[in-house]
Amino acid sequence: MTSSPTSDFLTRIRDDWERVRPGLDSGPMLTVVLLGRLHAALGRGTEPTYLPDGINAAGWDLLLTLYRSAPPEGLTPTGLSTLAAISGPSMTNRIQRLLEKQLVERRGGEEDRRSVRIHLSPQGRALVERLLPDHLARTARVLSALDPAETEQLRYLAARLLGGLEAQDEASAQAPD
Repeated sequence: MTSSPTSDFLTRIRDDWERVRPGLDSGPMLTVVLLGRLHAALGRGTEPTYLPDGINAAGWDLLLTLYRSAPPEGLTPTGLSTLAAISGPSMTNRIQRLLEKQLVERRGGEEDRRSVRIHLSPQGRALVERLLPDHLARTARVLSALDPAETEQLRYLAARLLGGLEAQDEASAQAPD
């Protein structure tokens, strides 16, 4: 690894651990720190696409999900959550923020809240279509340090690591207390 602020930072952390706990394998911690810094840098590389329009990463992901995956009748909030890249319990709040910006519409559910469907509004569709070319260019730029084979290897390794973590989460959730 060539010298960079992050590599210097990781070297400092490794050296500090070696000083206070000689022989401690700090490698796993350093890898997690590196991935955390990578996540933050990826966000800094793509956020300029949507932040000027007052949209955060979660809102942008929901707009993209509706644009690419919603059938004509829309998606239920649960269906939207299942298809979104960003997960979490705050789907209702995320949808509400987009409703307030008039980027999505809520239809149905007058008698049964479970039948509510979320759709892109015409303004939301126009926003996605306006920002999508820049978003694609920015995502390509953040990966430009890698060649296509390295990008595929990164995707494979990240999916493998995430799959292992998700399996651990599922096992923990099913384990008796």
